[in-house]
Amino acid sequence: MPQKSLIGELPRIVSDGNREAAAILDRLSSNNRITLQTNEVVLPAKASSSIRFQDNQSILNNPNNPTPLKDLNRLIYGDNLLAMQALLAGDPQTGLPSLRGKVDLIYIDPPFDSKADYRTKLTLPCGDISQKPTTIEQFAYADTWKDGTASYLRMLYPRLVLMRELLSDHGSIYVHIDWHVGHYVKVLMDEVFGKENFVNEIVWHYHTGMRVNSHWNRKHDILLMYSKTKDTFTFNQQTETRIYPFKPSMASDGGAIIEEILNKDGIKTGVFRSTLRARDVWDISQVFNMSKEYAGYATQKPEALLERIIKASSNEGDLVCDFFGGSGTTAAVAERLGRRWITSDIGKPATLVMRKRMIDQEVTLFLYQAIGDYQKEMMHGTRLFRNIGDLSQVVMQLYGALPFTPDQVSDRNYGFIKDERTLVYVDSPNKLTGRATLRRASEATQSLLGGGWRKCIVLAWNFSFDISTAIEEYKQTVEVLVIPPDLLDKLKKQEPKNLYGKVRFSGLQYLSLFPIEKKTTADGDTLTIRLRDYVQLSPESIPLDEKDREAVRKVMNEDPLAMIEYWSIDPDYDGVTFRSTWQDYRENTAQDHDPLHCVYRADLTVPHKESRAVCVKAVDVFGFESVVVERI
Repeated sequence: MPQKSLIGELPRIVSDGNREAAAILDRLSSNNRITLQTNEVVLPAKASSSIRFQDNQSILNNPNNPTPLKDLNRLIYGDNLLAMQALLAGDPQTGLPSLRGKVDLIYIDPPFDSKADYRTKLTLPCGDISQKPTTIEQFAYADTWKDGTASYLRMLYPRLVLMRELLSDHGSIYVHIDWHVGHYVKVLMDEVFGKENFVNEIVWHYHTGMRVNSHWNRKHDILLMYSKTKDTFTFNQQTETRIYPFKPSMASDGGAIIEEILNKDGIKTGVFRSTLRARDVWDISQVFNMSKEYAGYATQKPEALLERIIKASSNEGDLVCDFFGGSGTTAAVAERLGRRWITSDIGKPATLVMRKRMIDQEVTLFLYQAIGDYQKEMMHGTRLFRNIGDLSQVVMQLYGALPFTPDQVSDRNYGFIKDERTLVYVDSPNKLTGRATLRRASEATQSLLGGGWRKCIVLAWNFSFDISTAIEEYKQTVEVLVIPPDLLDKLKKQEPKNLYGKVRFSGLQYLSLFPIEKKTTADGDTLTIRLRDYVQLSPESIPLDEKDREAVRKVMNEDPLAMIEYWSIDPDYDGVTFRSTWQDYRENTAQDHDPLHCVYRADLTVPHKESRAVCVKAVDVFGFESVVVERI
C-alpha cells in the first residue's frame, strides 16, 4: 500500500486538531474539567548540618506572604495536553484561577526524532543500568510516532492551539525544532498563530555533535518565534559581542573596544570587539557533560540559550511556561531572572531531574503537581487490541479472574474471582491510579450486583502521588497490585494463552522508619528522623532488561536504602497537603560526599507543639513513591 502524502494529510491534521481543541475548550466550564492535584508544596531546604524551621502552616496561610497561592511556580507531572486544559480551566476550590490569556512567554522543545532512545541511565552502587520508559510514556511515545511525521503533527497541533489560548496579548512563543520536522511545523504555526504573527526564524548554531562524510554536517537547530498579536508583543532588544581581527582603521570606531598586544616581532596586533544588536543566528555552545549546569539529561539545552529568549521576550514578574520541560532549563533560568514559571513533562525521570535541580538552585517555594484522576483514554487501545476494554479483559484473565457478562456489568474493566466473593478491577495503561480509583473500587464492593463483595483487587500500570496514603485509607476493602510494565511487549510476541501462570502481579514498594525522637528545649522541638528500610517494588514490575534486573536485585538485598533517589519531610503534616520542608537527594554531597546515597538521618528544630503528625516521603530511582505518617 503506497504511503500517504504528508502534504495531502495536512488538511486533515488541521481539521482534526481544531476539532479536538474546540472540544477541549468547550469542556473547560463543565463539571468534567481536568484539575491539578498538588503532590507537594516544596520549600527548598536541602540537607545540611543545622536547619531551623518556622511553623510550615504559616508559610502558606500567612496573609503577608509576598507570593499568593495563585502566583506560585509549578512543576507538573503528566501529559501536557491535560496540564494545559487544567491551567485554562482553573480550579475555584483551590483558589487557582484560569490562566487563559495570562502567560507572557512559552518556550517548547518537543521531541522530534522518532528513532530516539527514551531510556534513562541510572547510576547505582552496582554500576549503570538502563530504565525503559514507564507504561504511560510508552503509550505517549508510540502514539506520537506510530505514523511517523503525520502523527507527530497530529500530536502537536491541538497543543499549539491551547498554547495560543494561554498566551497574553503581549505574549510570544518559541518552538525549538530541527531538520526532521521543522518545515512542517512552520506550516502548523502559520495556521494556529497566523502567518502575519510570524516574527523570526532563529538559527542556533553549535560546534559539537556528529561529524559525517556523507552529507553536510548538521550543526544547527531552528527556533520559530510567533507573537500572539502583531504589534503589542514584548521584545527587549538584546546585544551581542562580535570579535574581528584588529585593523588600524577600526581604531576610530567609537563603539569598539580594542585589545592590543605585541606579537613576537614587536608589531601591534590584537582583536576588535564590537557590541551590536543581536542577530537571528546565535552561536551558543551546547551543554557538556562536565559543565556546571549539566543535570544528566540527554537533550538538555544551555542556560545561555534560554537566557537570551527570556530576557528578550519577557519582563521581571512575567509568567514563562515550558510544556516539554525536560531537564528544567527554562524554569531554572526564569527563576534566576525574576520571572514566574510553570513547567511540565510526561516523563517521570524528567520531573525527578527538574525537582532536584530546583532545590539545588535554592529556588523560591513551588508546587509539585500532577494531573487529577483522569487521563486521556486512547480508545483505539494498542495495535493488539481494539480498545482498552479488550486489553483489560486479557489482563484480568492472566490474573486468574473471570469477566462479567455485558448483561451483568457494562464496565468491561470489572471481573471477579470465582468462589471468593472478590472483585477485580483492571485500570487503564493511560491512567494514573490514585485515591479516586480506590474509592470507586471500595464503593463497588457494596454496590456492584447487590454488593456483599469481600474486597476489590485493583490491577494497575501507573500510580499517582497519593497512592500510598490512599492504600492505607482503603486497606479494609481494596488491595492494589502492579501489572508488569513489560506485559505489553510480551503480548506482542505471544498469545495470551501462552502466558497463563507466567505473569507476576506484585505489591507496591514501602518505606519504614525508626521511632521518631523528640527533644523539647527553649528553642523548640528537635526531631530526629531516621530511615530504617526500603522495600522496593519487585524488579519484575520495573521496565528493565533482565541483566539490569539482576543488578537491582543485588542492591535491594545488600543496600536497599541506596534505591532512594530523594526523601523529604513535612514536620507538621495536616493530612491533606504535603509541605516538603526538608529534602535530601543522592547528588547532594554537602554532608556525606557520596553522590550515590542520601543521608538517612535528619535533625529538624521546629516550633514546640504537644502533638504533631510527621510525614516522610521517599521516591526511589525509578520514580515510585512511598509515604509514612507518624504522630508524635
